[in-house]
Amino acid sequence: MLPSNGTVTGNSTSLIFSNSTSAIARNKTDIGFPETSFEYETDLFIGALFLATTVVAARRMIWSRQRGGAETTVVTAFYSLILMTSALRSLWFLIPRSLIATTYTPTPMMAFDPNVNWGGAFFSQILVSAGSLCLFSIFILILVYWADILKKYFFPGARRNKPMATFLILVGGLALVQIFNAIFFLLGFYSSEAMMLVNAVLLAIVSVICVCEITIFSQKFRTVLMTLGAINQVSTESQVKRIMWITVTGNLFFVTRSVLELIFAASSTIWYFKNGNLETIFSHKIWDIYVWIKYVSEVAILCLMLYILQSRFTKDTVTNGGGAYSKIPDAQGGAAQNNPNSYEPLVV
Repeated sequence: MLPSNGTVTGNSTSLIFSNSTSAIARNKTDIGFPETSFEYETDLFIGALFLATTVVAARRMIWSRQRGGAETTVVTAFYSLILMTSALRSLWFLIPRSLIATTYTPTPMMAFDPNVNWGGAFFSQILVSAGSLCLFSIFILILVYWADILKKYFFPGARRNKPMATFLILVGGLALVQIFNAIFFLLGFYSSEAMMLVNAVLLAIVSVICVCEITIFSQKFRTVLMTLGAINQVSTESQVKRIMWITVTGNLFFVTRSVLELIFAASSTIWYFKNGNLETIFSHKIWDIYVWIKYVSEVAILCLMLYILQSRFTKDTVTNGGGAYSKIPDAQGGAAQNNPNSYEPLVV
């Protein structure tokens, strides 16, 4: 705990989970400081990028739903997740900062403190958490469907759960962690700083898991595709390239994200235990760099997913008569074109 004079006692490990009144009082001197002109322009620029992505994803989702048929369900789900991610991000960037934050850089706050805009900071953190959950759900959905398809070919007689049910369970678990994080903040168990740290650690762990799973599944998928293609004399080159695109770009994104969040969490924790707050560590320059790396990479991965989905739709319309799924030849049923029931969705 921090004594009244603001010095750190031996019980420093409880700082992050206590009523940091002294740290909050010190930050009151920062209240009212406007964001810099660069930060204002950054918010407008990145917010406009996310808004444009939102519009494109909305149009694609409507177009996908109009196509009808069960084969478009997964693709529509992808567009929906991209839409929700970009909409939440654009909302966070384009809302005037003075309405949802005391300062542009993170400021320690406790729930229901009448002296600070804790409600705006809480709403801001909820927007960020929800947007991150939707973003990561895109790749969780890919991995769930890849796992289901691979299970069919490696374990033909095994019982397969519905991929969408598995997806909802996994995303629901992550959402539950976020809900408990928000509840603990509202109950005063810890400050807004700890809330940010919990999110950073969670996203870092999920990023590492996604990197491992994408690498393992993509390798198995390429093996299956090339083997079945050779057996049935059906070209799977386009599908293999698509998987490679997802693997490389997905791993680059998640490696960058995990390193960024781990650095954020580690440096924040060390600084907090030494000084009792994050006021100094998050200067405008450091926070601006963090914002640019984190959110520009998100825009890039969302745009890439839109491109991959659009390119496959365009190709499938020409080669598959409008079907929304790529075809995987069946190892037991002969060539794919002779066995319509042998096709599985490649997702993207």
